[in-house]
Amino acid sequence: MKKLQLRNGLRVVLEKIPTCRSVSFGIWVKTGSRNENETTNGISHFIEHMLFKGTERYDAQAIAESFDAIGGNVNAFTSKEYTCYYAKVLDEHLPIAVDVLSDMFFRSNFDPAELDKEKNVILEEIAMYDDTPDDTVHDLVTRAAYGTHPLAYPILGTEERLQPMKAEHLRQYMNQHYSVANTVVAVAGNFDDSIIELLEHHFGHYHNDHEEQQYDAPAFHSDLLYHEKKTEQNHICLSLPGCSMTDPRLYAMIILNNVIGGGMSSRLFQEIREKRGLAYSVYSYHSSHADSGLFTVYAGTAPKQTTDVLNLTLEVLEGMTAKGLTSDELKKGKEQLKGSLILSLESTGSRMNRLGKNELMVGRHYTLDEIIARIEAVTMDDVDHIIKQMVSKPFAVSMVGANDQAISAFRRDYLVASDLRGSN
Repeated sequence: MKKLQLRNGLRVVLEKIPTCRSVSFGIWVKTGSRNENETTNGISHFIEHMLFKGTERYDAQAIAESFDAIGGNVNAFTSKEYTCYYAKVLDEHLPIAVDVLSDMFFRSNFDPAELDKEKNVILEEIAMYDDTPDDTVHDLVTRAAYGTHPLAYPILGTEERLQPMKAEHLRQYMNQHYSVANTVVAVAGNFDDSIIELLEHHFGHYHNDHEEQQYDAPAFHSDLLYHEKKTEQNHICLSLPGCSMTDPRLYAMIILNNVIGGGMSSRLFQEIREKRGLAYSVYSYHSSHADSGLFTVYAGTAPKQTTDVLNLTLEVLEGMTAKGLTSDELKKGKEQLKGSLILSLESTGSRMNRLGKNELMVGRHYTLDEIIARIEAVTMDDVDHIIKQMVSKPFAVSMVGANDQAISAFRRDYLVASDLRGSN
């Protein structure tokens, strides 16, 4: 891995993989729904869409045809804290990818007619999302956990916020947030030394010097949010505090998540689906942000089984809180984490994502050996501390379903009040 700066200070991270014939190229910007306010919510995602709708040199069809003609892929995504525009192409076509993506990045037209059409596309995306309760329940639990903090804003925004947005609003937001300090270029795959000259040519003129936005860490709320919807299942999320991206206990948190609900051998999956058949989909996941994190359990189940699923989830977490992991679970969790990490490195896209995200959000890069050493160093005490942090607050809870009787009776403070570990 090589890290450098262009003449204008733009950060570039490179990982050369001469054994492959592809290359992945990404432009990462440290802005997402967290950087928005109540008026601008959804604008980061809107900009991401509009950068594909035409530039001074390429219209939307020409952008698509440029990559189809070389057998490449181009796409983008917006998260709560960053936006990424990326392409994966054969190594010989990297100059084309850099040329087209940089033109989109710097010279998009924001044509009013295209803007209105794409606004409607996003409204359809929101409507599709609203029609999928097992998606919307996750946004609800984020609001239950973070209240009015910007981390609780939906990435897609809302119709009310999107409708008034015009090209000048998008340009103003880009001018404020798409700065040199907020941007990283990441490249992974087969390339030669000419890449520096290529990037200087396309990005060396970039001189937006707005300073990086400073974040206010969110407080964890333990609210209950219920959205009534006629569904066959109740869709439930329970959240507890997790770890930030830079927390030294992050690997302990990931291992803990894997044991609780991260796979088919996890405690939740075995207890709720395999042993009792109460849910088709039940799992847990951990979301890390710059200064906070959320551990979340999701389950979808029939209304008549909701209380049983909630009680079983409590039992699993109660057992974890009282007794911790077994030595076999800790060992398996480490191997699972190492395996998923190493397998991901077989893709130039995954390597590019790791480079860009680490540079943008953490500011440093660990070698594979360093990461494996950190995983191996996780102890039972490390996991125990994470568990204690998690249960120090009542659950944040969300549900989408036909009635809220079961969720209203759920003891969100049960693990806090029980003090299950006592003096251990």
